[in-house]
Amino acid sequence: MKRLAVGILAHVDAGKTTLSEGLLYGCGQLKKLGRVDHQNAFLDTDAQERERGITIFSKQAVVPLETAVITLLDTPGHADFSAEMERTLQVLDYAILVISGADGVQGHTRTLWRLLERYGIPTFLFVNKMDQPGTDRAALLSELKSRLDDGCVDFGTGGDSLYENIAVCGEEALERYLETGRVEDGEICALIRRRRLFPCLFGSALRMEGVDALLDALERYTEAPQYPREFGAKVFKIARDSQGGRLTYLKVTGGSLRVKSVLTNRAAGLDGDRVWEEKADQIRIYSGAKFQAVDEAPAGTVCAVTGLSRTRPGEGLGVEAASAVPVLEPVLSYRVELPDGCDAHTALRKLRMLEEEDPQLHLVWNEQLREIHVQLMGEVQLEVLRRLMAERFGLEVGFGAGSIVYKETIAGAVEGVGHFEPLRHYAEVHLLLEPLPRGSGLRFGTACSEDVLDRAWQRLILTHLEEKTHLGVLTGAPITDMRMTLIAGRGHLKHTEGGDFRQATYRAVRQGLMCAESILLEPWYDFRLEVPGEYVGRAMSDLQRMGGETAAPETAGEERILTGSVPVAALGDYPRAVTAYTKGRGRMFCTLRGYEPCRDQERVAAETGYDPVRDLENTPDSVFCAHGAGFPVKWDRVREYMHVDSGLRLGEREAQPEEAPPAPARQSYAGGIEQDKELQAIFERTYGPVKRRDFQPQPPRREPREDEPEKVAIRPREAGPEYLLVDGYNIIYAWDELKEAARENLDAARQMLMDVLSNYQGYRKCEVILVFDAYKVPRNLGEVVKYHNIHVVYTKEAETADAYIEKATYELGKHYRVRVATSDSAEQLIILGHGALRISARTFRQEVDRTGAEVAAILARNNRREKSGAVAQAMERARGEKK
Repeated sequence: MKRLAVGILAHVDAGKTTLSEGLLYGCGQLKKLGRVDHQNAFLDTDAQERERGITIFSKQAVVPLETAVITLLDTPGHADFSAEMERTLQVLDYAILVISGADGVQGHTRTLWRLLERYGIPTFLFVNKMDQPGTDRAALLSELKSRLDDGCVDFGTGGDSLYENIAVCGEEALERYLETGRVEDGEICALIRRRRLFPCLFGSALRMEGVDALLDALERYTEAPQYPREFGAKVFKIARDSQGGRLTYLKVTGGSLRVKSVLTNRAAGLDGDRVWEEKADQIRIYSGAKFQAVDEAPAGTVCAVTGLSRTRPGEGLGVEAASAVPVLEPVLSYRVELPDGCDAHTALRKLRMLEEEDPQLHLVWNEQLREIHVQLMGEVQLEVLRRLMAERFGLEVGFGAGSIVYKETIAGAVEGVGHFEPLRHYAEVHLLLEPLPRGSGLRFGTACSEDVLDRAWQRLILTHLEEKTHLGVLTGAPITDMRMTLIAGRGHLKHTEGGDFRQATYRAVRQGLMCAESILLEPWYDFRLEVPGEYVGRAMSDLQRMGGETAAPETAGEERILTGSVPVAALGDYPRAVTAYTKGRGRMFCTLRGYEPCRDQERVAAETGYDPVRDLENTPDSVFCAHGAGFPVKWDRVREYMHVDSGLRLGEREAQPEEAPPAPARQSYAGGIEQDKELQAIFERTYGPVKRRDFQPQPPRREPREDEPEKVAIRPREAGPEYLLVDGYNIIYAWDELKEAARENLDAARQMLMDVLSNYQGYRKCEVILVFDAYKVPRNLGEVVKYHNIHVVYTKEAETADAYIEKATYELGKHYRVRVATSDSAEQLIILGHGALRISARTFRQEVDRTGAEVAAILARNNRREKSGAVAQAMERARGEKK
């Protein structure tokens, strides 16, 4: 029986929880249907969820079917709790995206679709509320195809039209349909798994219309993943039970998990102080608020484990790797106002417990002001946090005025230098800071040779780069969209400790930021504003005043729909204003778009009043040592004192090479006999007695005359053709048109390259050998194919194209002239050592283009030549004889 983890996602108020209730009722898990508005829904287990009528925390329920056991994961639909939903995506096998038939595709629906695409999750679509007046099935399907994906197919039609619509989603399915007139279930499952096909079902969850069809589709058109035998698990949520016990929600992704098993996060490259080992005391299978304790959880099971105190969401256990950083981040910041007599550190410790449970809640402790700041998604989440603090810890906290969570980046590349050398300590770090496209986040790497800095120190520096939230120098906001590359450094065998490189790394980042041109980034929302026609003018005027970007209004009955983007800082509390001036008839939906350069950077920076030099926790200065004592050096003078020169010269023009001075004339030995005796005495004291003739002046070496030709021994080569070896994939990914073709179809790119080389050989008359990697193909014996006039080689298992080319150049280079087309720098050195000539991908492209131009010129000349007059003369003679 297959086990599947299926998530259910939707825009708020699309009927997601009602559909979950219908699925549980349809499979027999519930005896009575609950309703959100009646506050008795099975998965609304929290009091705040029942009161607000929205899902705040993700829940799970077991849906048993005849051939499958589905763990249904109900995720929050409100944008303020999107990070909770995104964490759940990491463990899903399939997803159900619920869309309101009355509202269609909303802004948040598009965000959910992009996240599903990013995580590669096969998706079923359920269009809900089709019982409401005005819903048009055909129009909704057309909207799904245009705004989501053309692979959306209505599975409620049935018959030949269904198979025909499915077949056009894949070439193999289309061929099979043309042959047999139908598409098998296995092929449909494969198309869904590859996200080429998205089954769409229409109905009303409240009236149980279309729910059974959705259950049948989930059972019929899904496949269980193939799990490894080794144990693996992915942690996606931290919570606490009614007694305060810590629960770690995870999905077993390999082997099985038994009670009292020892779990660990040990992985390659993870520091020892971050590694933990703990036992799984209890394994619980939750369904709503109730759970069943089991002794073993096989692969594919979603369960909660007790006894683990150091797990975190996104962590991988066993063979499972950790997840990437979530895309959705908080954009609002509030200062926590504590009640009188409450210790700030005690409150911070309790808030930390909520932070590990709520992925989108970020806590910031300001040591100088001794204040706690929380960063979150919106005001609804703020109200939930206030309620949780009161219910769980008895703290009636307040919150100050909200502010925007800004970020910072840099405009251009810069080198940062950090040096930390108090007495008996030593470390120096050089970092290259480079800007990245918007939304890239921070990336870390090294380009430092191990001859310059040991590998262990390099790994330690990268760890220090990743462990801290680095702040910018404009407003003290976190930095983003930047690549930090270690390019040089130095340690001391005796005096360097691990903490020394931490200090040097932090200072190198800050010193580089001080030298760079910083850019302040502010968050932007994508919005969808629905207002009656008489208010569209005011709405467009308001959005224009905020500096937003608005598309042309769309008409939907009596309403006008505005879409676009707007800065979060300018938007403020405008959604409530819309409700007020439209008398409750208008609605505004906002989704985080990302960060863009702040248009009022100077004002925001001045209002913040941040001084990076006074921020002692993030100082850009360095510490050097002289005369047995350390002394500080300001950031702008660090380069004058640094001990290592990375060789990087950003912004400097390359110096013109000076003429080399004439080589000094060679002189013969002219030492006197007294010097010989002194040298002999020193040598004998060191190495023992030697023969006298070894210290006699040597006869001067005869220098060749200028007019005498230099004699050089040249290895004779056999007369024969010139050989050209081409590294196939290296050339494909170096030429733009081939690279673009490879993205769509790698076979097509290979065919294009083979045709180009075939034409090239026909004109140049050289022996062309095109080599492709096939070393990852199991039990591959290799293959050599003759394609027209060139040879195409597919390497055997465990043999790369580089290895084949090196072997071929060594053998052919003994007798023939050999050239190799590649841009692999390591391969270039070996090729030159074998006596072959190397052509870079760019130079080879120019040579191919010249060859094509020459061929075209020859054809043009041939076409311009005067045609023979023999045919015309024969026609004239025929006319004369006829007369």
